[in-house]
Amino acid sequence: MTDPSSNNQFKAQGSFGATLQQARKSKKISLKEAAGELFILERHLEALENEDFAGLPQVTFARGFAINYAKFLDLDPVRIAQSFDAAYPNELKAQSMSNTVTPLRPMGTLQRDSSNRIRFNPLLIIAIIALIILAVFLFRMVTNASKEDNLAAAPVVDGLTESEQAQGAAIDDQISGAGLEGVGASGSALNLGGADSSTATLSVNVTSNTNVNITDASGNSLMDGNQTSGNYELLGTPPFEVQIDDVNSVSLTLNQEPVSLDEYTADNQADFTLTP
Repeated sequence: MTDPSSNNQFKAQGSFGATLQQARKSKKISLKEAAGELFILERHLEALENEDFAGLPQVTFARGFAINYAKFLDLDPVRIAQSFDAAYPNELKAQSMSNTVTPLRPMGTLQRDSSNRIRFNPLLIIAIIALIILAVFLFRMVTNASKEDNLAAAPVVDGLTESEQAQGAAIDDQISGAGLEGVGASGSALNLGGADSSTATLSVNVTSNTNVNITDASGNSLMDGNQTSGNYELLGTPPFEVQIDDVNSVSLTLNQEPVSLDEYTADNQADFTLTP
């Protein structure tokens, strides 16, 4: 709504610059406050009030400043524009027209404070890097856990049971021909080759680790080397050549008949031939 008193003042003055200045002062608004509200440089508003056209940008922009300033001060923008056009020097108009072929110069609006530009927060950058490192660490943990699960699920090669290992089954890998061919369920070393009516069963009970060597008449090694605690059932052709390092740790039974080792013992060792 146009202030009637402002229009009367405009008619009395006949000068758009003086009208603008008087209206601003009557509203008790400083040039700085008006410049902040309109986003127009304070020196350009002052140039409008003083009708200092040389201190204004090109005519088109200067005329727009005058119209916006009039609206801000509740003046008639049409009358201000007409007065501006009438007062604007012709030589500056011609100069402005020639400048249209060149790139536009700054319009004179307020420049934004460069301090408002985006700034990178160092703490934020550090936090992002920490998150990336944590993500990589967790990824590696999951990957390693997956590999361990796959290894745990892999089939295990069949071998001796814990019971067989505890009993120390005697197996001679170098036996040829009709030698040891397997291990019994009780962990006994069995001679499965050449079994006939002339074979005999020799039971060996070992209570603590000791060396026991037993060979039958066919030359088959039924037991060889250090033996762990356990019961061993041997099948071979008698007579048997028997060597025991610690007689107190071994007892023998031939065809279910106990064998007395005392008569073969010397210094707690025995080396003898056993026949049924």
